[in-house]
Amino acid sequence: MLNQQNILIGMGGGIAAYKVCEVISSLFQQGVNVRVILTNTAQQFITPLTVSTLSRHQAYTDADFWQPIHSRPLHIELGEWANLFLIAPLTANTLGKLTSGLADNLLTNTVLASNCPILLAPAMNTDMWEQPTVQRNWQQLQEYSRYHTIGPGAGLLACDRVGSGRMAEPSEIITKLQSLLYTKGQQDFQGKRILISAGGTREYLDPVRFIGNPATGKMGLALAQASRDRGAVVTLIHGPIASELLPTPSNYRRIPVVSAGQMEKEMLTHFSEADIIIMSAAVADVKPAQYSQVKLPKNTLPKSLELESVSDIIAQLGKIKEPHQCLIGFAAQTGDIVTPAIDKLKRKQLDIIVANPVDQNNAGFGSDNNQAIFIHAKGQQKKIDSCSKLELAHQLLDFVAKIR
Repeated sequence: MLNQQNILIGMGGGIAAYKVCEVISSLFQQGVNVRVILTNTAQQFITPLTVSTLSRHQAYTDADFWQPIHSRPLHIELGEWANLFLIAPLTANTLGKLTSGLADNLLTNTVLASNCPILLAPAMNTDMWEQPTVQRNWQQLQEYSRYHTIGPGAGLLACDRVGSGRMAEPSEIITKLQSLLYTKGQQDFQGKRILISAGGTREYLDPVRFIGNPATGKMGLALAQASRDRGAVVTLIHGPIASELLPTPSNYRRIPVVSAGQMEKEMLTHFSEADIIIMSAAVADVKPAQYSQVKLPKNTLPKSLELESVSDIIAQLGKIKEPHQCLIGFAAQTGDIVTPAIDKLKRKQLDIIVANPVDQNNAGFGSDNNQAIFIHAKGQQKKIDSCSKLELAHQLLDFVAKIR
């Protein structure tokens, strides 16, 4: 999704600039052509030498901007070159300039000389971030379709304050950049309500033992991110997911659950308000027939475990689905993935099913990549070769948009 794309990065003056160095390095390693503009205040935190070393290209400063023109003006060339523009950290000063359309340095002149999507990643002290004037500027800038935002989050700041204003983490910024490059900033699911389930469920035998599966929730998180980046209002209902995988802050509603019963309750609660429902969670099929409130001693564990079925959530949803709703299921399979997927599609009255192999390298549970075959109830199929789960999520949304 990033290979050979042109990403221009504008760095403002703030301690969070050190995080942008990781973004630059990661983008270069993924095959991105990176160019960086540093404001004068940014150079108080990060040197042009550091940036040029990481990007393998000259870092641009205001000193370059005011040099005699040898060919075309620098801000024009950079603005036309970029497929995507990231401004991070976005300071209160630069935010105010962007809101007013001011252009008094290389960064702000290049913004006005470009037409590509711009991703803003603000970072500042909590009191600065919460100032009414800053919030007014922030809200006003988001009224323009070319501006996209990520963060800020909350946590321990460099000033030792705990609060909002913390710049998004590099991995989250890169994920957002990937989505914007895929969609070119278009929000074709604007106003759609998408309900997604993710991760595995746990069916406990006692307080410390459970029946589970290897699902990490990465596919569901990618679906939520892609949907939100395309303008949808997203509700994500998820089983236990490692905290480092969860976006902070998320720009969609997250509802954590543990068991299949809890997921069933939440899915049914929010089902009627959704236009598109994507059941990507790996829900347990069975649970222990008896639950012990206290930990069972090892020598008292049953030699054979009596099991009982749990409710089939997606089958229930298929029965109550309204004509305007699109219900999508996942079928994790080994061997022949198509035949059982089509059977599940029909039995559970789905509109689309995603058949994906879990016996292939770098696909399925726990992997960052996936591959699949999309199957529509009317027979259309689309094969997706191995790609990132975020790209697969976007391709599924493309399939939905084309079929519906």
